[in-house]
Amino acid sequence: QVQLVESGGGLVQAGGSLRLSCAASGRTFSTYDMGWFRQAPGKEREFVAAITSSVRRTYADSLRGRFTISRDNAKNTVYLQMNSLKSEDTAVYYCAASYGRTGVTVRDGYDYWGQGTQVTVSS
Repeated sequence: QVQLVESGGGLVQAGGSLRLSCAASGRTFSTYDMGWFRQAPGKEREFVAAITSSVRRTYADSLRGRFTISRDNAKNTVYLQMNSLKSEDTAVYYCAASYGRTGVTVRDGYDYWGQGTQVTVSS
């Protein structure tokens, strides 16, 4: 069982930056693939970025270049650095963990989810 706790969300002006963190419980964090998703009001939850246990990174095409995912296995934490934020980035951001599943860009590819952290970008 893995518990995920996101932090770092908040209110930021357009053009600003935020770094989200997701702290995971458990001793086997390094063996998990980790992902970030987001859900805006009235929209489906969508893939943002993923980093595998072998540190292979995948991004949503529309976000590549502005968002960066990283992990620190010593701290059991995955990060999402978000730069040049836009109003359309406003959403609840969720961290997710996958062990042994395929498909890091889809919701069904993950076993565990955090509660989410709100990001609001004002224009």
